[in-house]
Amino acid sequence: MGTEDLWIYIVAMLLFCDCSASQFSYSISEEMNKGTVVGNIAKDLNLNLQELHNRDLRIVSSHSKKYIEVDLRTGNLFVNDRIDREELCPGAAQCFVRIQAVLSNPMSVHRIDVHVLDVNDNSPKFEEDLHILKISESVAPGEKYFLPEAVDLDMGGNSVKTYTLSPNEYFTLDVQNGGEHGVSAELVLHKALDREQQPIHELTLTALDGGKPIRSGVLHIQVVVMDVNDNTPVFSKSLYKVRVSENAAQGSVVIKLNATDLDEGLNGKIAYSLIKRGNNDPANIFNLNAETGEITVKGSLNYEETPAYEVRIQAMDQGLSPRSAHAKLLIEIADVNDNAPEITVTSLMTPVKENAELGTIVALVTVSDKDGGNNGVTNCKVVGSGPFKLKSNYKNDYSLVVDGALDRENVSLYNVSILATDGGSPPLSTKRIINVHISDVNDNPPRFMEPVINVYVKENTPSGYSLCSMNAVDPDLDANAKVSYALLDNAHRNIPISSLLNINSESGDIVSLQSFDYEKLKTFQFKVQATDSGVPPLSGNVTVNVFILDENDNSPTILAPYSEHGSVNSESVPYSAEAGYFVAKIRAVDADSGYNALLSYHLSEPKGNNNLFRIGTSTGEIRTKRRMSDNDLKSHPLMVSVCDNGEASLSATVSLDVMVLESTADIHHTQFRHVPIKEESFSDLHLYLLIAIVAVSLVFLLSLVTLVVFKCHRQTEGHFDRYGAPMITTHPDGSWSYSKATQQYDVCFSSDTLKSDMVVFPTPFPPVEAELISINGGDTFTRTQTLPNTEKVG
Repeated sequence: MGTEDLWIYIVAMLLFCDCSASQFSYSISEEMNKGTVVGNIAKDLNLNLQELHNRDLRIVSSHSKKYIEVDLRTGNLFVNDRIDREELCPGAAQCFVRIQAVLSNPMSVHRIDVHVLDVNDNSPKFEEDLHILKISESVAPGEKYFLPEAVDLDMGGNSVKTYTLSPNEYFTLDVQNGGEHGVSAELVLHKALDREQQPIHELTLTALDGGKPIRSGVLHIQVVVMDVNDNTPVFSKSLYKVRVSENAAQGSVVIKLNATDLDEGLNGKIAYSLIKRGNNDPANIFNLNAETGEITVKGSLNYEETPAYEVRIQAMDQGLSPRSAHAKLLIEIADVNDNAPEITVTSLMTPVKENAELGTIVALVTVSDKDGGNNGVTNCKVVGSGPFKLKSNYKNDYSLVVDGALDRENVSLYNVSILATDGGSPPLSTKRIINVHISDVNDNPPRFMEPVINVYVKENTPSGYSLCSMNAVDPDLDANAKVSYALLDNAHRNIPISSLLNINSESGDIVSLQSFDYEKLKTFQFKVQATDSGVPPLSGNVTVNVFILDENDNSPTILAPYSEHGSVNSESVPYSAEAGYFVAKIRAVDADSGYNALLSYHLSEPKGNNNLFRIGTSTGEIRTKRRMSDNDLKSHPLMVSVCDNGEASLSATVSLDVMVLESTADIHHTQFRHVPIKEESFSDLHLYLLIAIVAVSLVFLLSLVTLVVFKCHRQTEGHFDRYGAPMITTHPDGSWSYSKATQQYDVCFSSDTLKSDMVVFPTPFPPVEAELISINGGDTFTRTQTLPNTEKVG
């Protein structure tokens, strides 16, 4: 329960309960020890100790501390906490501790006032330890000066009663008793002062209280004798010199001036000031403390702008008739390395030709530094790698010159870094980048991507057909890179190339001026020259091989003896002929090559022949399919068609009448031109064919060896072929195959003296399974499936 709640409780009990109340008073001195007995409440209330317990005696106080408590064993009131009268009742004449003694059963409340008596436990005290009086030496004796009063927290007789002054010959003390208002004292000048004899008088004022024992307080009085202004301030030097760094911070002390004045007080108190001269106001840069004479940095110092300041200063006293003195202050600004070198390009000769000679001047460079001494000494150089260097001209003037070969096609722009460093500590540096452009000269001829270009064109292509487009690259610029194309007019088989082809000089497109016939012209070669527009112009050549691709534009031609117009083609077969009997052999040739010259033979019979005859698809040999019967006709008209393998296929036909004779003798006496020969017999024709095949094979073998040697030689130059070594394969039928890795050359030729072809199937078409096909009665060639883009050599 709090103090306020307890008082409310007590008041309520007094109002609503039948209770009695009384008042008691006790006295006690302050600062008594804890446990000191104040009085016996049991005796004053006429209660025995048992009743104190039974009625629950309690002490209630409104103070924050419980100064007084009760001992229920004895009934004594005792000091429970320190009682300080000056703290409890500050400034009061009388001081009481008011408490209540509360009893229950029945309820009763008794007021108790404990009078706290003052003891002399506080000494008189002045608010200041030292009191200074300034008295002019011209003041006459009898002058009075008020002195500070001492304060004593005690009351009554324990308060301040009187003052005393230390003995001296110049001053006396006048003490006045103000009754209730206390005691005061005044200092009286007893003798005239002389500052020259004694400028300061030290006095002691003592305050005494009325307690026992007496307590006192002391105040020191310093009497300063004021002088009259009869002396002028004097500087310690007429010229002050000081050195200050230009990076000195604001507030940094420059110098502390020193001027003296023999006078005292205001007459000797000096005020310092800066003197403005014309437009030069040193107060903008420096700050002068008027009292201490300390000069500090106010503005920013810059050695490069003002290396020194000449300042006029004044010292003036503060007398009624002030006196002043003047001096000169020279402030030198010490240089600091606070300025980095400056790089200036006075002249830039750009762009620079890529064929510029060593030592060619690119730019003129000047380096400067605002600092002085070593801080302004600079060193300049080119940093990084590049074909440039700095050449010193005079002191801080340099020339940037070419120091290596330039090639615009490799580097067209150089960012040249120039670094300038001064000699300060630490050193400062500046880097500047100069952009040097390299101009082009015509030092690169046009180049084709490959030295040889192979072009394939089908025969019978109409004139105006675009064979290919030339593209030459020139790494130069503008006119030096503008390429024009031209045909080098050489002749092929006495035919000028300009009559076969035309080239667009700007685009490089090559178009044909006529249609090509593979059977007349299989391949030709020419050169294209690319020339730039530089001065002088440069050029480059490329060789172009044109390969004419065969088209199926020739029909098969039947060879003799079945090729004569208007003749009757007849053959005889004996009735006794066995199956497989040789009747006739149809031979045909085709002016085309390759698949377009690959012939196949087909036989058609009337419906009544009952399929008595058959023909070899690849050989053209007509033979019987079975023996003759009585139901067979005596005359068999046959129609043989010869078709090539082109797209679309072309064909030729021949009619043949086969007569069936009863006896072999009749066959010998027949008037037919073509006598059938048994398949097993070896005729003179076969001998001729064999000799022709061997001769052609030898010629072909020599040609093939020459071709292989030529190919290998061209391979080392990267001309036609870039693959492995070739392989030649012979076939049982006398044909040859020429292969190189993924490239295969298959050969076909005819035994007929009218035509002998070699067909070559080059890269990049891979070889497939070959089929041996026989034509013209036993002659064979190898058939290989390829794409139309082939090279053919006749």
